[in-house]
Amino acid sequence: MKKLMKPFFYLTISAVMGLTISCKETGKTSDGQEFTYLKKGTQKPAEGEFILYNLEVLSGKDSVFISTADQGMPGYLRYSDSIPVNNFMDEIFLGLKKGDSILVEAKAAKVFEDNVPPFLTSDETIKIRIGAFDVMDEENIMAYFNEMQQKAMDAENANAADRLVLEAETIAQYVAENNLDATKTESGLYYVIEKRGTGPEIEEGNQASVHYAGYLLDGSLFDTSMKEVAMANNIYSEQRDQAGGYSPFDLQVGVGQVIPGWDEGLSLLRKGDKAKFIIPSPLAYGSRGAGADIPGNSILVFDVEIMDVAK
Repeated sequence: MKKLMKPFFYLTISAVMGLTISCKETGKTSDGQEFTYLKKGTQKPAEGEFILYNLEVLSGKDSVFISTADQGMPGYLRYSDSIPVNNFMDEIFLGLKKGDSILVEAKAAKVFEDNVPPFLTSDETIKIRIGAFDVMDEENIMAYFNEMQQKAMDAENANAADRLVLEAETIAQYVAENNLDATKTESGLYYVIEKRGTGPEIEEGNQASVHYAGYLLDGSLFDTSMKEVAMANNIYSEQRDQAGGYSPFDLQVGVGQVIPGWDEGLSLLRKGDKAKFIIPSPLAYGSRGAGADIPGNSILVFDVEIMDVAK
């Protein structure tokens, strides 16, 4: 990265911490903030080189709320003498050497300045653990991240295959319990044609205008384009209504603007159709989920109506 972001915790982070206690030498930043070296490194990055680090931040109750172990990519900083030092954390990061393991204890107000998370108090003492584990040039760091991304994709694909098998049983049971005349596609999508329209069929690249309501498998509504459905399920938003948000959703089909289950499902429909999609999580939001309303590995159910199709 070209410069430190403020506050520091918005930097990309990942990987397991693993700090080894071999000494306890104290350091101090120019503003008087003390920190402890649990282990001292020796290799300082040269101008333009990258230092990679692991990070863990704990609340005053020792609850971890930022951890590189949860992210999948390590933090990194491209070292330069021209990077401005805006606070004590900038100073600590700019002073990192390969092999450093550092513990910082400071008040939340000092660390986060005007951005103290709502679950912390300003005078709460938090702990920051930083482990700098490598120094790389640009070519090597690009290769490193490409390799990590490929491994993550391979793991996600393997998990998706397992989830499709597991969730097929759950969906089949849901279909049976709800007496649905559902068709399963090769990908694992289930769909039900509830009403056939007479308009043009949807083809890849077409513009479609779609009314929808999306549910979790337990029937919880998480989103809809229809005002009456939102009101009936107590998720109506006056602000969204005033902005014209309760109207058909317009999209180009088959180009990745929506989740794969939608792209495939819409390609099976025509103008005027009403249908239900039952989408396994690998064809929806996968293990990551989407916000607070769609947990990871969620099977989704969508009621859709095709309002218009434009070639």
